[in-house]
Amino acid sequence: MVARTHSVALLGMTGSMVEVEADMGNGLPTLMIIGLPDTALADARDRVRAAATNSGCPLPVSKITVNLSPAALPKHGSTFDLAIAMAILAAAGTISAASVESVVHLGELSLDGRLRPMNGVLPAIAAAARAGFRTFVVPAGNRHEAELVPGVRIVPVASMRDAAIFHGGAFDPIDLEVLEGSDAADDSEPAPELADVIGNPDAVLALVAAAAGGHHMFMLGPPGAGKTMLASRLTGLLPDLDTARALEVSSIRSLSGAGVPRTLATRPPFESPHHTASAAALIGGGSKQIRPGAAARACHGVLFLDEAPEFATNVLDALRQPLESGVISIHRANAVAKFPARFQLILAANPCPCGQYGAAELNCTCTPNTRRRYLARLSGPLLDRIDIQVQVRRVTAGELRLARTEPRLNTAQAREHVVSARRQMAHRLRGTGWHLNSEVAGEWLRSGPHRLHHESTEVLDRALERGGITMRAYDRILRVAWTLADLDGVDQPERDHIGRALYLRKSLAL
Repeated sequence: MVARTHSVALLGMTGSMVEVEADMGNGLPTLMIIGLPDTALADARDRVRAAATNSGCPLPVSKITVNLSPAALPKHGSTFDLAIAMAILAAAGTISAASVESVVHLGELSLDGRLRPMNGVLPAIAAAARAGFRTFVVPAGNRHEAELVPGVRIVPVASMRDAAIFHGGAFDPIDLEVLEGSDAADDSEPAPELADVIGNPDAVLALVAAAAGGHHMFMLGPPGAGKTMLASRLTGLLPDLDTARALEVSSIRSLSGAGVPRTLATRPPFESPHHTASAAALIGGGSKQIRPGAAARACHGVLFLDEAPEFATNVLDALRQPLESGVISIHRANAVAKFPARFQLILAANPCPCGQYGAAELNCTCTPNTRRRYLARLSGPLLDRIDIQVQVRRVTAGELRLARTEPRLNTAQAREHVVSARRQMAHRLRGTGWHLNSEVAGEWLRSGPHRLHHESTEVLDRALERGGITMRAYDRILRVAWTLADLDGVDQPERDHIGRALYLRKSLAL
């Protein structure tokens, strides 16, 4: 008798259904797993046999062949353990073969028969649900994460014995301690307050515009000017994530092993890797099992690179393709893993290695060549993809005194402006497949139904003719101008909006 059940093989965010077949044959008592398993999966022979014995539901003494189909698909990890065990017991007639065949099993077995929580439960169940499966047996430690997927039935089990009982096995239940997974970080803390920012009104305006239109941003200024302070307040200005985006963010967290909260996290993520991070840490990678990097974990949120020139040049340039496509592709010899990468990139840099260039109170000790070489670590093609580039200056004593009496824009007010602007751009972009101004194709802005009159773009056209900006920069300035118009609540950008957008692009004294 051949029994079948199902599991999921993950490659990046993509889940492929795997049919697990078990066959009892004549010959020496062995357990053979075929179907392109890796070393961890091949070791399931010993894990499954020991777990079955210690659970009180031993495997039959015969030749057992387990096939993982499709055979050409690489399988890795130990998450097939439970599916292999259930298929074998069903083939032996110990449990119902019909019940096992209609269920997707996920989980790693420990030697005492308990189920260990696994990474990637959320994307695995989401992929199987899209394939039409509705019932899932998962480790009890992954219960809350698995239940985040709507429209499916989750059966949490603490051990292999409990799973066998669920499928009709004639065993008495035994209470066992549940193996719990890693706790998710608490993201319920309030976001930093925008009103705490003193001075730099241009930078605050740029931050609100970046939040409204989903634009990338580069801040240049000496240490202590408030670059990190501004960047940390961007997520507080962003609207809550909808269900689809929240599920995608939680799936990436599950794959990275960061832990998933019991309810879908609706706030956008914030990632700030150290400048010593490698390309694999930023983009993702791995020789056997490909894991998401900081850029993927920042999907639908903010990726902040402080001290950007201190990052390796090849690490920064690895972001160029994701910034254009919104997808991270990691190529290996036998597969290509893809992760979503719709993040907002925020770069911060000092104007020179000593950091004092342009500061009134201190003298810079760097030569002009040293300053140029330092900022040249940020390649031109990368900076060309940054929509907003602003100078951030240190707060003066006069600004500090005025801040005590003058009202300042707070996070709640700024988020209200952002939500209103996004509502207006969503109405304008309905039916196009775009949601934010930063996503709109330049051709659509220049020749589509919302093409601006020549008088409005005159200053921008002159900058292009003089070679002050590239064609890519031209389109990005148009996008920022539309965002500024949306923040002002007008139907289309005027000369003032174009001029402000050009200033936000060309205000740096590099």
